[in-house]
Amino acid sequence: MSIIRDPLLAPEGRMKINWVKEHMPVLGKLAGEYARTKPLAGLRVAICLHLEAKTAYMAEVFRDCGAEVAITGSNPLSTQDDVAAALAGEGITVYAWYNATAEEYESHLQKTLETEPHLIIDDGGDLTAMLHTRFAYLLPQVRGGAEETTTGLNRLRAMADKKALKIPVMAVNDAYCKYLFDNRYGTGQSVWDGIMRATNLLVAGKNVVVAGYGWCGKGVAMRARGLGARVIVCEVDPVRAMEAVMDGNVVIPLLEACRYGDIFVTVTGCKDVMTEAHFLEMKDGAIICNAGHFDVEIDKEALMRLADEHFQARRNVEAFRIKGKNIYLLASGRLVNLAAADGHPAEIMDLSFALQVEALLYLNNNYGSLKNEVLPLPRAIDEKVARYKLEAMGITIDRLSEEQLQYLRSWETGTGGEA
Repeated sequence: MSIIRDPLLAPEGRMKINWVKEHMPVLGKLAGEYARTKPLAGLRVAICLHLEAKTAYMAEVFRDCGAEVAITGSNPLSTQDDVAAALAGEGITVYAWYNATAEEYESHLQKTLETEPHLIIDDGGDLTAMLHTRFAYLLPQVRGGAEETTTGLNRLRAMADKKALKIPVMAVNDAYCKYLFDNRYGTGQSVWDGIMRATNLLVAGKNVVVAGYGWCGKGVAMRARGLGARVIVCEVDPVRAMEAVMDGNVVIPLLEACRYGDIFVTVTGCKDVMTEAHFLEMKDGAIICNAGHFDVEIDKEALMRLADEHFQARRNVEAFRIKGKNIYLLASGRLVNLAAADGHPAEIMDLSFALQVEALLYLNNNYGSLKNEVLPLPRAIDEKVARYKLEAMGITIDRLSEEQLQYLRSWETGTGGEA
């Protein structure tokens, strides 16, 4: 039995799901293929992801593949109650609601695992970690999992290093069709959607500070430049810092950047990126937000400790009055693109969720032959999803001739012809 906020919200949630279905043709094509063959018939799938319309559509695709599906949210502020209600009315078990307390969030994870899944999809590693601790007795029947995020993969690789990972996990986040598009273009657009919805302020002409220049940080910086901002990048990795320089950004330490920044975005996956020292250097009116998975990048306790006054400035905007200056925190320091907006565009999640469907089918088809490690997604899956997406966009590409393929596979032919 589902645990949701309000079943009467289902019609509005259904409209949202129907809308994204129209813009997710790759997932739709896979749904058409697998609805006939039911490759997951008799199996149970547990999903822990940001529970909004795109995720809901993927859950329905798994249902149409024959699986029993249970789903929960991977972030207390990203669940949309109307979407949860719509799913619960369509034969999918839902344990989630918006603004869950820490205790409720944990209970929803537990309920999801109590369905005794054979396959799991995780976003951040919380479900997988709980599976390996409190629900370890289920491990023998779990055929594998798939992880959506960089943060989650960091946790899983730490588990693998300590020989604590007891199931094979597909690194969906590391697939080309995930990080090149979801992490870069998806995060880039959705983060600015969240910031602009929350603040209703102009971006052009402002100094934007991006902490972290991984694929998500690249996307945030790229879109900031497109909106007319001057971009400052702060990094700890010398290679990424050099890349940021050559992409046309200013690169300086974060503490120095605090003197100039108007809008700050943390996207590192690490803790304590912005602390008391940084807040004290910021100018009046500075806006800070986070686009990393967990709300640990901005030290909210330090903000509260420093503040002479704390108040709600508008929805999703908290003001902290510190030594005569206002600093504005968006979305309580959680993922601003999901807590203050709708997450990545549907066309982008079409790629990521198609990969997730193919990842679980791969795990199921290869059950018993895979090691308990973090495994790369086969290149053939990436290429299949990319090919389907190009077809949906009406784009055709060249193909190598047999002679060209043979040339690329050979070593005998060099500068002067045959060796």
